[in-house]
Amino acid sequence: MEDLCYLLKDVNGAGEYRLNCSLEALHESVQRAGFALFEVDMATAHGKGEVLAELARAIKAPDWFGHNWDALADALGDLSWCKVPGYVLLLRGEHPREGVLDDILDATVKFWRLQGKPFWVFYA
Repeated sequence: MEDLCYLLKDVNGAGEYRLNCSLEALHESVQRAGFALFEVDMATAHGKGEVLAELARAIKAPDWFGHNWDALADALGDLSWCKVPGYVLLLRGEHPREGVLDDILDATVKFWRLQGKPFWVFYA
């Protein structure tokens, strides 16, 4: 568990990965690292609108969130309402394989890396 907490703090290692530990271990490590954990249930999200709504709910998007891909990119690149040293986005269930979503998540990881903050995406 200590190893996972330590790894989460590695800005350069942050990226998109298939989760290879228990959800309990991830929860505990995220909490110990002081990171925000955004859990998204992709199993209940069908289509772009529901995917965006579930992501907005998970990150507690502000009122200005426009429920489109650009708004998601803006919100993930802001997160000023969540002052923590790093972020973990956990996508549970079937990933919708939206090319735009994949691009946004990749760009978000890279953006936060430049800010010196880890942003992890795990698929469970």
